[in-house]
Amino acid sequence: MAEMKYNVPNEQWPEHPETATLEGKNKFVGFWTFLGGETVLFASLFATYMALKDSVPSSDHMLAADLFHLELAFVMTMLLLTSSLTSVYAVYHMRNNNFSKMQLWLAITVLLGAGFLALEIYEFYEYVHLGHTFRSSAFGSAFYILIGTHGFHVIIGLIWITGLIIRNATRGLSVYTAAKVNTAALYWHFIDVVWVFIFTIVYLLGVI
Repeated sequence: MAEMKYNVPNEQWPEHPETATLEGKNKFVGFWTFLGGETVLFASLFATYMALKDSVPSSDHMLAADLFHLELAFVMTMLLLTSSLTSVYAVYHMRNNNFSKMQLWLAITVLLGAGFLALEIYEFYEYVHLGHTFRSSAFGSAFYILIGTHGFHVIIGLIWITGLIIRNATRGLSVYTAAKVNTAALYWHFIDVVWVFIFTIVYLLGVI
């Protein structure tokens, strides 16, 4: 079905435009099913990390407490949590049929997410120079797989939301584009929730 290329007048705008169409309802249900599979994936990665976090060669005593900097991890966490809040603002303005503010908050979400990703790359760079690599130990492998998988999801989210911003610029806001924005926001919230668990289990408990 072709997307509407004009904005719906406020008096005709539904309270929940993201589920106002059958396509939107199917997207909503289908995406929650997808997130269930993603939850199983990350649960497996967390379990693997917990099992291997103390597995380092006897000649290498570089464990989490020797590596992690809580200050950096905290800044990364604040960036990602703030980006989750800005995506909420984007959905709020989408539901109120305010196209320009929706676009603005989506752009701010991308900027914050990019800042998080830049710090994560910097963190990896520092660890590699300290000798903590993917192949240095089972701990290193489990760490990079878990954090790297999350980082890959962040990249997907940034590309997705950026694509929506560009696409919306030419197509405007409709009940069809609203469903796409809401789905992307759900995905971004999921990424943020996963990072909260990473910060707690990997960084906070690792240092303590």
